[in-house]
Amino acid sequence: MNTENLTISYMEEYYLSLNDWLRQKFGRRIQKLTVDAGLSCPNRDGTVATGGCIFCNETGSGSGAFSKGVSITDQIVPAKKHLTRRYKAHSFLIYFQSFSNTHAPVAHLKQIYTEALSVPDIIGLSIGTRPDCVDEEKIALLDNLSKTHMIWVEYGLQSANDETLSRICRGHTRKTFEEAVHLTKNRGIYICAHVILGLPGETKKDMMNTARFIANSGIDGIKLHFLYVIKNTPLAKIYENGEYTCLTLEEYAELACDFLELLPPTMVIQRLSSLPHETELIAPLWALDKNAPSKAIKTLFKKRNTRQGSLYRSEGIL
Repeated sequence: MNTENLTISYMEEYYLSLNDWLRQKFGRRIQKLTVDAGLSCPNRDGTVATGGCIFCNETGSGSGAFSKGVSITDQIVPAKKHLTRRYKAHSFLIYFQSFSNTHAPVAHLKQIYTEALSVPDIIGLSIGTRPDCVDEEKIALLDNLSKTHMIWVEYGLQSANDETLSRICRGHTRKTFEEAVHLTKNRGIYICAHVILGLPGETKKDMMNTARFIANSGIDGIKLHFLYVIKNTPLAKIYENGEYTCLTLEEYAELACDFLELLPPTMVIQRLSSLPHETELIAPLWALDKNAPSKAIKTLFKKRNTRQGSLYRSEGIL
């Protein structure tokens, strides 16, 4: 899938946000709505490993709603009402967020995806997963769904540095991501990558190498995050032992601007931060201000008089 045929109009925002891109494509506001499908992760259930990534706890950033007996439909319907009141939105993109949402038999995946798409006013799905959780049959299912709905698949990469991936116990390599992208490209599916800045042991050079890798991967979007420390994770122990220091807001803004400048101007920036649960967060405390990262990044772009793509150089598709 390719985003280049859309008009780039983000001079005020300095980057092409998902909201702006969706509005350009559909001519109206499309609101993302998160659901929990109750799926697991191969890095936790023994398929790959049992400990998980060092920054992830047992809930996988999810609500746990499905495990509490709340169906996907019953998660969507009240959320739609709330978001309509709050944002005046009448069309929705369902985000399967927690853990790995292609880590199940195809028949089960078809059931949960079809259930979500059967709710009125749903224009498509955005499916968060890992690059080691797809195969030809699963991608064919998503490709078929894309004939009638917008389908994004979001692959968690985190870093293009294999040493870093090993250090954070990611359980896959950069090549795994490349193979998943190759399998997914040239279909009706949009591809997004998740990247975390400030991972233990990563240098600025490592992070900018990841930016260049992403820039020339042929994917359509990216979610950029900073690393925060939450309770009951291996990272929490590392942090408490004084072996890891979180990025400051200023440091993250600097790195994020550097990163975005290297990306194609047509790449959709789906997110620049994520909001941790207040009761789980250990550090940094500024992570609880959901508007602070984007505000700091825009302020720095304005000061630099640059924007997304200002330093982009095409090096050929991976």
